[in-house]
Amino acid sequence: MRNVLTINSGSSSLKASLFAADGTRRDFRYAHIGHGFPHDHDEAFDALLGDLGGVRPDAVGHRFVHGGEITAAARLLDTAEFARLEAITPLAPLHMPGNLLGARLCRDRFACPQVACFDTAFHATMPELATRLPLPRELGFRRYGFHGLNYAHVAGRLPALLGPEAAQGRIAVAHLGAGSSLCLLENLRSVDTTMSHTPAAGVPMGTRPGDLDPGILVELAGRHTPREISDIVFHRSGLLALSDGESDEMADLVASTSAAARFAVEFYCRQVRGAIGAFAAKAGGLDGLVFTAGIGEHASRVRELVCGPLACFGFALDQTANAAHEIMLAAAGSKPILIVAADEEARVRELTETCAVAA
Repeated sequence: MRNVLTINSGSSSLKASLFAADGTRRDFRYAHIGHGFPHDHDEAFDALLGDLGGVRPDAVGHRFVHGGEITAAARLLDTAEFARLEAITPLAPLHMPGNLLGARLCRDRFACPQVACFDTAFHATMPELATRLPLPRELGFRRYGFHGLNYAHVAGRLPALLGPEAAQGRIAVAHLGAGSSLCLLENLRSVDTTMSHTPAAGVPMGTRPGDLDPGILVELAGRHTPREISDIVFHRSGLLALSDGESDEMADLVASTSAAARFAVEFYCRQVRGAIGAFAAKAGGLDGLVFTAGIGEHASRVRELVCGPLACFGFALDQTANAAHEIMLAAAGSKPILIVAADEEARVRELTETCAVAA
């Protein structure tokens, strides 16, 4: 494969990376293009065409948040696959419309194979104890898990960072960003995760609540329309709600001196370390801890608040390394604590090359 273009088309931004035949990589980002939901990305894709400077891809790989029941990590985007993905859009209404829009716009602009790469596929290794939900089976709900493209990337990096044997242990990976989740790895495979049937579950996020008492949703159903409830769950909750509307951005909240911002940060970190503790209980202990994604990589205060009470599990931060955002964060005598930079694009590129060549 010569030139591979990766696309992460969200509801309000477009991220792209060109992996060129000469081994170079160029990253592009176009934020908040157009109006409405999903945003009209035509302008962003036209800008991308210009920025590519005449280079045209031999294949395009797209990040899709949800793959439904499909366990394959990637599939060729033909007419039937487009139709299948459109049908499962309600499973991730915040993400899938933008993902599909980006794929359509690329299909119109690039005469080459298009490949869908799924965040859910990495979690296909989870046992039924992790995937089954305590609801009647005939309703069809199950835990899928998300952020799998980055978890796969992290799993691929761990043998070099920890050593081949240590990497096979029980590792908690905290993907903390605007969307946040955690994954429990054993033998470099997913065995549990915090997100569930949709990306709204688990720990709190920028505007999503994470786990809720389901009775609250029953009560909301008596007060609001389905569209209004969706807006509350996906756009008005999480850090934004916890900070009483101050911000949904962790960097803003950490820098703020307000009591509401401080509360939001402490609440978030408490829930994250609670998820890590739950993994430890389920697995019978943990052998390592990894932080990744925007908050995980850049918010030293969050890592400090998360790790502080985890001494009971054998984790202790080196404060100097933490302040400097070093890869290895553990104090002397601590179990490994690492930062692994998120890179869904690298994983999408690998999957795209394999899928397009096979096609």
